[in-house]
Amino acid sequence: MAVHKLILDDVFEEDLYTLIAIHCTLEDYRLAYLLNKHLGISLIRKPFDLDYENGQSTYPIFDWEDKKQQTVWSLTSNIYRTEEYVMTQNKSLFNSEEKITRTSYLVPEYKTVNYFLKIDHEIHSSKEKYVLNNILMAPQIATAYSIDIHQLKSKDNLIFS
Repeated sequence: MAVHKLILDDVFEEDLYTLIAIHCTLEDYRLAYLLNKHLGISLIRKPFDLDYENGQSTYPIFDWEDKKQQTVWSLTSNIYRTEEYVMTQNKSLFNSEEKITRTSYLVPEYKTVNYFLKIDHEIHSSKEKYVLNNILMAPQIATAYSIDIHQLKSKDNLIFS
């Protein structure tokens, strides 16, 4: 009996995209406004946030589809903080509540990054430098740099669709 071997290398290609890390203390909507202004794009907040861990952590996302270049630009926060009140039992007459802040990260390898700008379809290095230079022109942004997506362990968290 003949043995048939199927080669599926071309079928399952990995998505190519450019990922830019942004360090700043601005609110997400203010950063989206600055990026729109400095890059000439039109990021708009999606009606639904990214939901991970069944509602335990949600991340706001802003999208813009460039129909001319056939690319999608996405801005999302890397940090999600929640506050919980937990009853503590002291050796006193009254019980007290303690406030606990829990922090979760979209990409845990980069805990110091505040926001990620994902550009679908890998762009040329000259355009990437142009984008980075325009991002750094905003005085409110501390720094921005590209991330090698092949080194990421949690790249599945960056699938937004």
